[in-house]
Amino acid sequence: MIDVPSELLRRIREHGQEHVLKFWDDLNETQQEQFACQLEAVDFELFNSLQQLSAESTPVELHPSPIVALNDTYREIGVERIKKGELSVLTVAGGQGTRLGWSGPKGTFPATPVTGKSLFQVVAEQILFAEKQYGVVIPWYIMTSSQNDAATRSFLLDNNCFGLERTDIFIFTQGEVPASTKDGKMLLSSHGSVAMNPDGHGGVISALKVSGGLEEMESRGIKYISYVQIDNPMANVVDPKFLGIHLSEESSKEVTSKCVKKTNPKERVGVFCLVDGKTTIVEYSDLPTEKTVEQNDNNELSYGAGSIAIHMLSTEFLQRVVDGMPWHIAHKTVPHVDLNTGDYVNPKSPNANKYERFVFDVLPLAKKSLVVETEREDEFAPIKNAQGVDSPSTSQQFQRDRAIRWLRKCSVDVSDNANVEISPLSGSVPEELNCQEFPSSIGDGETVVL
Repeated sequence: MIDVPSELLRRIREHGQEHVLKFWDDLNETQQEQFACQLEAVDFELFNSLQQLSAESTPVELHPSPIVALNDTYREIGVERIKKGELSVLTVAGGQGTRLGWSGPKGTFPATPVTGKSLFQVVAEQILFAEKQYGVVIPWYIMTSSQNDAATRSFLLDNNCFGLERTDIFIFTQGEVPASTKDGKMLLSSHGSVAMNPDGHGGVISALKVSGGLEEMESRGIKYISYVQIDNPMANVVDPKFLGIHLSEESSKEVTSKCVKKTNPKERVGVFCLVDGKTTIVEYSDLPTEKTVEQNDNNELSYGAGSIAIHMLSTEFLQRVVDGMPWHIAHKTVPHVDLNTGDYVNPKSPNANKYERFVFDVLPLAKKSLVVETEREDEFAPIKNAQGVDSPSTSQQFQRDRAIRWLRKCSVDVSDNANVEISPLSGSVPEELNCQEFPSSIGDGETVVL
């Protein structure tokens, strides 16, 4: 048995969290050492400051966000910067595939309709294609979680990083914050561990700094980051048009985002808005009911610019705002150890506060940002649910439909019922495809991988 390290004990007492040690003497020496390591890593000062947050929202002046179309006008500007080695890809991949009935990291989930390539492979092969096309290294930064970091690293190594150089992949873990009772007491997830909560996808920026990722980018000469989340296999992760329009007013623009038109007022996506004159994303659950159905002069939803979690970020901007990202509080149901009985309990209603940050909170921090509209059928088919909307079946159908459209642009006579998959190694947009390599026709029900 060991004693609690004196400096750690002082910090725990200073912040009024002595209760976390209630079962210390019940632990064996190994468990005590592990618990002490976890507590040493807790930022008690940050946790204390988070207790001042309020979940109540204040009234804001809300207007639809201006939107421009994404087109070919600025493509060559983007290509030039990519060839200079100024672009990187950043993927947020801290989640597990539990909701999909998948036991591993979500990035390992088989996503494509014919070959079942994983979500990680889809991103990796897009990067590999672009590296060969532009003759440059495009480093890949991946944010994992403490839960899936080891499995993610093993998966990539076991698959030889899908052809990418291991030294060009930078993997780092997401930060965590203790969950607390509503009166600011940390919850225990076991007799020897505090209940920790990932700090949200917005934690990617501070995690990049803490891990040395931002410094590593600077050493490589990276100036721009293509940000995507792992759950969307149709995201175009190396898009010169997107980078080009981001650079069209380089002196002032710091973040550019993609959107698609919402399919209906109730679609569960965040919406780009002007909030007190600043571009930001308002969560679907926070948008006033009357705004969700409001229509403009074109009989379209006024607040219909749905976020697809694709952003172009300038590294210089992230260096400036990394310590200024706001925190949010949410009341959630958190299983925990009852301090009175020592039993593990699963509450049926919200009993705790969780603290997180959102990546889109960088938008209002920018001196100037831009929102560009892209086509849903080309770039947005996320895999979030096991069945129904945004499920593997709907995403794979979107992928098939897109492949058929692209083949027809190549003058291929392809049936609507063909089971077709176009590899990212063949191109990420129709213009990149080598149509001469494709068959002249693909029949009804035929399965083809190109």
